[in-house]
Amino acid sequence: MAAEPSRRDRSLDIVGIVLSVITLIAALVSFFPIYWAIITSIKPDGEVISGSNTLWPNRITFDSYVHIWNNTNIAIWYVNSMVTSLIITAAVIVSSAGCAFALSQLDFPGRRLIYILILACFMVPMQALIVNHFVLMAQFKLLNTWAGIILPQLIVPVVIIVYKQFFDSVPKEFREAAMMDSAGYFKILFRIYLPMNWGVTAALAIITFIGAWNAFLWPFLAATGEATMTVPVGITQVKDAYGIVYGKLMASAVVAGLPVAIVYLIFQRRVTQAIMLSAGVKG
Repeated sequence: MAAEPSRRDRSLDIVGIVLSVITLIAALVSFFPIYWAIITSIKPDGEVISGSNTLWPNRITFDSYVHIWNNTNIAIWYVNSMVTSLIITAAVIVSSAGCAFALSQLDFPGRRLIYILILACFMVPMQALIVNHFVLMAQFKLLNTWAGIILPQLIVPVVIIVYKQFFDSVPKEFREAAMMDSAGYFKILFRIYLPMNWGVTAALAIITFIGAWNAFLWPFLAATGEATMTVPVGITQVKDAYGIVYGKLMASAVVAGLPVAIVYLIFQRRVTQAIMLSAGVKG
């Protein structure tokens, strides 16, 4: 006969069930705003204005999506977001990897001081530097340009710190052997160190892209015309003669979040890894 489960095993089962229920409730609470945005976006305007708080529309319509496509610059906003996000991601990964490699593998005066300054920058939120960035971009006449949107977002200290931690774990014998074969530092970085950390690079690239795509505050200040607005900023312009139209605004929000949702669903494990790496650095 099978042995009866012990009291400890039963307690663990109860704890597991409770934790699963709590996780399910948290997931439902987190998903509900997304569900509400989707449902609102496919409701007729009259039903939205009437204040009918039904969980399913009485009549499904895609007029809001047709309206934002035909009457807004959402295609241009998409191009702006995609171009700026890809440039920011590529520039952040390459520059951060090079900086981390120098701090990890090269011996030069002031190396420790530079690393301490990077750690200090990591503790300063970007919001605290908004005024400085705005004045600097205005002086260089870069406001309302892609360059003005991109440049202040290129310094991401956490990416440098994560890369340095992983480069520190690579045995120095690899670098010394490559240097004996007349390999330069750039070749060592891109042919040896980065290939040994492709998983980290992919995770950091995905999380950087998502952050750049979702960025709102700085692009909102830097882009003063609709032709240079990104998607998160552009959807704030969705309104008509009667003011804010919530169905169309929700449709814009759904369309704006679609690329990030697709990236997350495809690279879910990498995104989770990047979040854990960032949390490990913060901890």
